Order: sequence, then C-alpha cells, then structure tokens
Amino acid sequence: IILSFIIYQILIWIKTTRAWSLLKGFSVIMALLAVAAIFHMNTILWIAKNFFSLGIMAVIVVFQPELRRALEQLGENNLLTTIVPFDSSRKEELSISDRTISELVKASFEMGKARTGALMVLEQSVSLNEYERTGIAIDSLVSSQLILNIFEKNTPLHDGAVIVRGDRVVAATCYLPLTDSLSISKDLGTRHRAAVGISEVSDSLTIVVSEETGRVSIALGGELYRNVDAEFLKNKLTYIQRRERELSKIALWKRRLKDAKTARKNDNK
Repeated sequence: IILSFIIYQILIWIKTTRAWSLLKGFSVIMALLAVAAIFHMNTILWIAKNFFSLGIMAVIVVFQPELRRALEQLGENNLLTTIVPFDSSRKEELSISDRTISELVKASFEMGKARTGALMVLEQSVSLNEYERTGIAIDSLVSSQLILNIFEKNTPLHDGAVIVRGDRVVAATCYLPLTDSLSISKDLGTRHRAAVGISEVSDSLTIVVSEETGRVSIALGGELYRNVDAEFLKNKLTYIQRRERELSKIALWKRRLKDAKTARKNDNK
C-alpha cells in the first residue's frame, strides 16, 4: 500500500509538471535503445550504458525546481507541527485583522484607478525571510496611505515587492523569483511573473496591480486569478484570516494540553 501510494504521487507529480514532456522524450529514447538492442547495435548500447551511469545527477539538475517544490509541499503539510507545535508564536504573528484586510483592499483598488503598479506579498506559513532580506526594512502597520506612498511612481521604494507579515509591512523593494511557466499570458509583464513565481515556492498570497490596465490580480498556489473585484479579494483575505485563526487556536489548545500534562506529572512526583 505504501509503495502504491508513493508511485501514485510520483505519477501525479510527473503529470502536473514539465517532467511529463521530458518523460515522453525519455520514452522515445528507450524505444530507440530497444531497437538497438534487438539489432545488436553494440556501439549505441555502449554509449547509452556509460551515459545513463550519470542519470541520477542529470535528473537532479534537470528537475531541480520541481524537486525543490515537491519537498516544500511535503514540508507544508504540517505533519510535524501537529505533533510538536513549535511555531505557534509564529502563527499568532501571521494572523491579520479586519482592519488590515480593509486597508489592503482599499489600497489595491485606489492604485488600480490611478494606474499605479503594485506587488504585495502576504506571508503565510512558509517564511519569506530570504526575499525580505533583498529589500529595505520598514516594519510598520499596514495602511492604505503607507502602501500608496510606497508604490507612488518615481519614489525610491516603488520598484519591487512589499512583504506583509500579519498586520505589518516588513519590507519594500524586495526581489522575487520569476516563474518559468509557459501558461502565463504573453501580455503580462515581470510584475505578474514575479507574483506567480513567489506563489510557486511558498504558500503566500500575492496581490498585483497592473500599471498598464489598473486591474487587480491574485497569485496563489502557482495560479493567477486575473481581473478580480474588491469582493473577491476581500473573500480571499478573509479565508486566510480564518484559517490562520483556526491554526492558532489548535496550537494554543495543544500548548495548554501539554502544560496540563506537565503539571499533572509534577503533582504526581
């Protein structure tokens, strides 16, 4: 059962990534080698034998982005945190308030009306510290006025992304990884590709405001939701808020249960 589950997950991973196209190419090569074996083409078989001895290293190099994402998704399953809630204080830090949601929605659509480009990343359970270090530290409460000033054209901080952690803007002018997905429309620029790119390597939600059209989009889980309205954006942010609150409650309950068990052990002693 375990092996069947692992093989099934590998096949799903291959099907949903670029590995599917490469696997089809690999199948063609194997078919040609089968023909070479039937007709005793020893030179071709000798070359293939020596080449495939480096196959594992080649797979690691070719599939490096996919392998990294697969390991990150494994870490996002929260299996360890269900046993040891070591990041409960971090979950409390990541929770966002109703005021923050309103300010983000307000700022997004005000910038859309003014055709001001913007890129705002809301950190969730996966830390964005490595991208935060590429920008300038701010550490200020989220407000529509602050965000509008940051992304105002021709200002020092307008270029790059803003990272939001909980109710605070922690950094601006941050550099994000660009997606290499071929499904992204050609009429979208670097800002949208960066939004999808950060959503591929983390569980963050990114708000994008197009400078050309003024339309607002959301990147989440490697998917780009284009031309969303204020209600849709608010609902997405509210969903994240509720999820983080539920996780915080679970972590708090586990911490209290652990403290109660420790207290009982001390009483027995």
